[in-house]
Amino acid sequence: MKNLLLGFLIIGVMGLALWTYSENYVTKQSLDEIVQLNKNIAKARSRLRVLNAEWAYLNRPERLSKLVNANFDELKLLELTSKHFAGLEQIPFRSPGIEPMVDEAEFNNTIDVP
Repeated sequence: MKNLLLGFLIIGVMGLALWTYSENYVTKQSLDEIVQLNKNIAKARSRLRVLNAEWAYLNRPERLSKLVNANFDELKLLELTSKHFAGLEQIPFRSPGIEPMVDEAEFNNTIDVP
């Protein structure tokens, strides 16, 4: 009886050692993935900073005004001022007799996601 109990204990300890080893391996692999993801995030942030700097450089007002002046014949671009917007009194509002073009049933259908 004592030998049987000792055998179960040895098998149990070996099983726990195997489980501990596998958990240790999975943990190390997860930590390596985290390090790699942090490196990827750092690279992406660096690229984003470069792209933001390029965007700011390309959208300088003096550069854009030179481009507009150089390509005015083709593009016919003008400066945007308040004169280009309509006043509130010029905006037509919907008449009460006009029916909506969209059926309400289109918005009431729900989709069940499993």
